[in-house]
Amino acid sequence: SLGVKARIYTKYKNLFHPQTMKLALLLALLPFSSAFAPAAFTPRTLTPLRSDAAAAAEPEAEEAAPPAPAAPAYKCITKAEIMSEPNCLEFGSVWDPLGLAELGSDETLAWFRHAEVKHGRVAMAAFTGWVAVGMGAVLPGDLTRAGLHFADIPKQGLAAWDATPGLGKVQMLILAGLIEFHDEIFASKRGDNKHYLRGGIPGKNHVPGLYDPFGLSSRRSEEELKRGRAVEIKNGRLAMIGFMGLYAAATIEGSVPLQPLP
Repeated sequence: SLGVKARIYTKYKNLFHPQTMKLALLLALLPFSSAFAPAAFTPRTLTPLRSDAAAAAEPEAEEAAPPAPAAPAYKCITKAEIMSEPNCLEFGSVWDPLGLAELGSDETLAWFRHAEVKHGRVAMAAFTGWVAVGMGAVLPGDLTRAGLHFADIPKQGLAAWDATPGLGKVQMLILAGLIEFHDEIFASKRGDNKHYLRGGIPGKNHVPGLYDPFGLSSRRSEEELKRGRAVEIKNGRLAMIGFMGLYAAATIEGSVPLQPLP
């Protein structure tokens, strides 16, 4: 057995030599040392930075313009057409000291003319009623169920209005509101662009049979209808002035000259 041990020692004694052990340890550490080595530098393409002045000098991409809105299917009456009637023979030119005719668009002036015609009609009715009551013209029968007769109403305009019961005043206001409401409904449902803001004539009432129950206007020519509209506007303006004169004379003593003595 000693001989066997001697042969083994002789065979492997060089493996346990100090120099051999150092070399084995160095080879064993080589894989771990590569983990701590710096990575190889790979050059990359860099994007050049631009200064603010250079960026501002470059033309910006134009944004696509939004599509233009479609033109309306209607065409409102123009300002020139509205101002062309009625004529201005009384003043020689258009009397508009406040410049209201220059406000807004064609639709704005069409609305002004429509309101003027309606106010003129109301003023004509009010002036006629004031004068008729003052002349003693009354309706037959009773005004209320409480025994108030039409003949009991005073002949002065404001006194006659004050003597009218509140329910009667409400009925008149409701009637005027219904006429206005149905005028807009019938004008919008016709679908032929006859509304005064859609190409129609300002002041035209579309309630069937209200102002022309016998269809007399259908027998007139376009020239006659145009003259009739001009006459109505002028009479309405005069009625508005006349009614304000009656109201002022009734409320402010001496405000209207040349009045007959009571």
